[in-house]
Amino acid sequence: MTDQTSAELSAAGVPHDALRRLAELQPGKPGAIFTSDLSVNEFLLVREAGFRPLGLVLGSSIYHVGVQFGRWGKNQELDVLSQAMYHARELAMGRMEAEAGALGADGIVGVRLEVELKEFGADIAEFIAVGTAVKAEEGAGGGGVTTWRNNKNQPFTSDLSGQDFWTLIRAGYAPLGMVMGTCVYHIAHQRIGGMLGNIGRNVEIEQFTQALYDARELAMSRMQAEAEAYHAEGIVGVQLRQHSHTWGSHTTEFFAIGTAVRPLREDHVIQRPTMVLSLDD
Repeated sequence: MTDQTSAELSAAGVPHDALRRLAELQPGKPGAIFTSDLSVNEFLLVREAGFRPLGLVLGSSIYHVGVQFGRWGKNQELDVLSQAMYHARELAMGRMEAEAGALGADGIVGVRLEVELKEFGADIAEFIAVGTAVKAEEGAGGGGVTTWRNNKNQPFTSDLSGQDFWTLIRAGYAPLGMVMGTCVYHIAHQRIGGMLGNIGRNVEIEQFTQALYDARELAMSRMQAEAEAYHAEGIVGVQLRQHSHTWGSHTTEFFAIGTAVRPLREDHVIQRPTMVLSLDD
């Protein structure tokens, strides 16, 4: 690892212990080992797709999430909290990508992006991104691919399983990057008159419906905007999660995440699924 690379990693917030770990991996040298959190089946399928694992890469950010209060009877996004949750994840992802770049990786597969609340305080959480850095070998994806990095010249990131990654590559597509959108939203409290009027009745609570609908739409639209910045054809494996964290029942986060993809070639052929019959009784 060059001094310039070490300086860039330090500037990104990667600690010195991580720099030592990355330097010891020495991918591509005789006798060098790799580390990976892929299962055995996933590892073999990633190798079958033409990618060689280099090492486990990670990024972490312990973040203090500020305070913002919503009006008791109003549906509204809490943009201070939305920005905090987004920025903390970006720090973790950026440090993981910096580690992969230091290894000369073309991408990161099997990425897990998690949030863990800590005992340091109710408003402190650790954001963790973990994945396996990989390098494309000659002929990966059927050959003819000049670069596997995305249009930002960064290693691609993907939260697809090893099996889904293999299927994607075999079908003539490649991941560009994980895209995400977040929205922390305050859901208005129901007025006393409305609560009493609904007793014993089947009735939609429209303000609750509208609040959750708006929050999901904001998260989804932000995820789509990130994919557009990659010039992606689409997003696969989308998950839409909801977390209340420590804010209480009327404040919640909607988090949308998926993998933006691009076609590798215009003439790609998607293989037809084959039926497999078990010989077991």
